[in-house]
Amino acid sequence: MSSAADREDWKNTILAGLANYIDAGSIVAGAVALSLWKKEYGLDDSLLGLIAAFGPNAIAAGIGALIGGRLCDLLGRKKIYQYDMLFYAFGMLWLVFSMNAWMVIIGFFLVGLAVGADIPASWSLIAEMAPDDKRGKHSGVAQVLWYLGPVVVLVMALVLDSLGLLGARIIFAHLAILAIALTFLRSKMKESQRWVEAQQSGETAQRGRWQDLFTSQHIGSMAFLTGTYLFWNLWAGTNGFFFPYILSTVGDQSQATSVAVQTLSFLLGMASIFFIFMKLADRVNQRLLFGISAVTQVIGMALLAIFPLTLPIAIIHVFLMSVGGGFGAQSFFQLWSSEMFPTALRATAQGLMFAVVRIVLGIFSFFVPALVATGFHTLAWILVGFLAISGVIGFVWAPRNEGKSLEQLEAERAA
Repeated sequence: MSSAADREDWKNTILAGLANYIDAGSIVAGAVALSLWKKEYGLDDSLLGLIAAFGPNAIAAGIGALIGGRLCDLLGRKKIYQYDMLFYAFGMLWLVFSMNAWMVIIGFFLVGLAVGADIPASWSLIAEMAPDDKRGKHSGVAQVLWYLGPVVVLVMALVLDSLGLLGARIIFAHLAILAIALTFLRSKMKESQRWVEAQQSGETAQRGRWQDLFTSQHIGSMAFLTGTYLFWNLWAGTNGFFFPYILSTVGDQSQATSVAVQTLSFLLGMASIFFIFMKLADRVNQRLLFGISAVTQVIGMALLAIFPLTLPIAIIHVFLMSVGGGFGAQSFFQLWSSEMFPTALRATAQGLMFAVVRIVLGIFSFFVPALVATGFHTLAWILVGFLAISGVIGFVWAPRNEGKSLEQLEAERAA
């Protein structure tokens, strides 16, 4: 491949992968703003929980992925991933200029819909445009950007902390500006050639129908991927409880310390994606790679369940969870969900699975306070269980797709 074509591939991957930056950045920005909104608008805890459950991290994103994924297969990747960013910016501006609780609720819900819709479009596009022997490497870029979003938002929150709610508005504004810029940058991108060819095929009317997704083969693939990603997300959605607890036990609880520890964890995750997942996913046994990640995270979580929480235990925990997570369920879910379905149904399948995971996570979030009340070590064992279930499902049914083209994988499924 020529260097010019290679640069074009990477540019397209980055422009598509910035959906992950916006997704994760929105989640962390919302978390930063919740306490400020509570103080400014007098929100009670139940309303805050409702906002969180229906925001970019949960139900709204699930609904957006379900709708956006289907439209992506029907209308094309480019229409969704280009104009969706304008919808995102519109929702984010509600948060920038919010003056009361209902504006916050509307803005958060709209942002969640936009984030969800962009994920299957972007992930499908990355897989379809990437070279066959670099699909894992290109998918990893999107995951690096997912980790980068929280780092930027956390640092901005620390720098702008003295401004209070104005600081949160500035953080939201930077995401809105990025979304508008992406609209223009993405307008120059080409449609996925694989999607165009699928539309021109005489079989498209058959292969692109909703009901065609519910064959035994596709249902099995969706069950495997959803099970792996869902239980990992149940851990991730609850894990926010542990950082404050760790900091209160072994740290000084200052804002700077909190940001430093969380930023370190994200940077370790980015390093893991770059040096492990992106370097190895296209070349080595993916089942083995996923299994090592799962075991690493189970051990890291079990440390908190077995041993007293001391500084060395906390440091080892953060290291194992971050490094193990970098080449684990999140990265492989993006990669495998792009590989295990035909082009005409790829985004539809991703949107449906992403919807199930985020909606269940939103419902589960209502029960997190009750789980937290069971005590630190009990909750730690529950989360060890979530990670173990995800790891077993992923390891037992993991495919061996490394180095194969999407067409080759589709032919193998058909055979």
